[in-house]
Amino acid sequence: MTIVLVGATGFIGRALVLRLLGEGHRVIALARDAARASDVLPAGVDVAALDDRAACAAAIAAADGVVSLAGESIAGGRWTRRRRERLRASRVELTRWLVELIDARPAPLPVLVTASAIGWYGDRGDERVDEQAPPGRGFLAELCRDWEAAAAAARNARRIVRARFGVVLGEGGGALRPLTAIYRLGLGGRLGSGEQWVSWVHLEDAIAAVARALTDERLAGPVNVVAPGAVRQRELSAALARALHRPAVLPVPRPALSLALGEAARLLTGGAHVLPRALEAAGFAFRFRSIDAALADLTGAAAAVELGRADPAALPDAAYVRSRRPRYTLATRTVIDAPLDEVFAFFSAAENLAAITPPDLAFSIASPRPIRIERGTVIDYRVAVAGVPLRWRTLIEVWEPGVRFVDAQVRGPYRAWWHEHRFAADGARTVMDDVVHYALPLGPLGGLGHVAVRAMLRRIFAYRSHAIRARFPPRGEAAAPARSA
Repeated sequence: MTIVLVGATGFIGRALVLRLLGEGHRVIALARDAARASDVLPAGVDVAALDDRAACAAAIAAADGVVSLAGESIAGGRWTRRRRERLRASRVELTRWLVELIDARPAPLPVLVTASAIGWYGDRGDERVDEQAPPGRGFLAELCRDWEAAAAAARNARRIVRARFGVVLGEGGGALRPLTAIYRLGLGGRLGSGEQWVSWVHLEDAIAAVARALTDERLAGPVNVVAPGAVRQRELSAALARALHRPAVLPVPRPALSLALGEAARLLTGGAHVLPRALEAAGFAFRFRSIDAALADLTGAAAAVELGRADPAALPDAAYVRSRRPRYTLATRTVIDAPLDEVFAFFSAAENLAAITPPDLAFSIASPRPIRIERGTVIDYRVAVAGVPLRWRTLIEVWEPGVRFVDAQVRGPYRAWWHEHRFAADGARTVMDDVVHYALPLGPLGGLGHVAVRAMLRRIFAYRSHAIRARFPPRGEAAAPARSA
């Protein structure tokens, strides 16, 4: 299928792009900043600028499906009048514009999947709600109602899916990252009474649900994208504390949240126990049904990254290593449910690196593209560490197709960075071992900052492991064949 995706560079969108490519779809991204989208999206994704109406119309005319995930984040501050206008424009007005293009197609669009949110239901206390429940009250419920109405107005779409996302938990964005940072410091605790319901979903299940909605005709109308195991906020707090081996004893009173956030505090102090009736009726199999399983998966990836002092006897016999003298070694193993040739082709394409790098690093390639990888290839990148822009030049020191390759930092933030990627077939799967020998600048003084560097490297490789799983989903999770309702 050819899928047009709006919101491809967002938290859910980046993972969904990888999933769709892994399922063999062609992806066309419509983006406000086309140049930036081309930098961060993987190889094989076509990009058109949202302000180029002709290009967007041509993309939609050629599409077998359209997915819209666009929308400014609802969290992160008070809902001032100006902010409410931006939230509406990024959802309702953009959806209306897309519907205009869909209705102008010469032939009906097979499927439109548009994002919404469980904010549709408002604060429902202990009531359990499914897709048939009426909308709630308040700004967010009204916004979701108008957002969905804009999508439902499409006359030229055979099937319209309104995906009502719950709280999406994943690496690289969403609600989990700020919570994790607070809990790691031992400052976590319940919000408000802690009795409010949190209807959550693991990012991996969220993108699998969207991919399924594109092909399964049993899914139409509102679809709750939430796990079956909704929890109270105090249970979420306790589960995250267990996963991180930290206490959760510092509650935040409801009046304090209201004082800081105004009406937006209802995102944290209210909630609804939402059920995924439509997905379950279509036979969708959630990989993560319990909050403990989801958090163990999301926090465990970083713990699987081994970091320690470099063993001089185990260092490679290479001129680069002898001259730069690495002091530390990072090692991690990833088992990928895909054949070796496919896996090696993905990881040896420099254009795919940004897609598996955390968004806050603002990674981009500065070298002209396309890039032919071979021994001696030099590639220039740009990254940002703690918001500080840096340049990175890497040299391909070793190139053994299908077996291994090594990139060594020639210029950048490290004194030494020798990264070996080694691949081995394991039946129909591939085992990939990453070993990085590195040293920080400034000698012993640089070592003082190694605690922060270790945490950053764990986070980078944890994000990478989840991005890999999005691109190469475990077998048996491919999209279901289309079926009549």
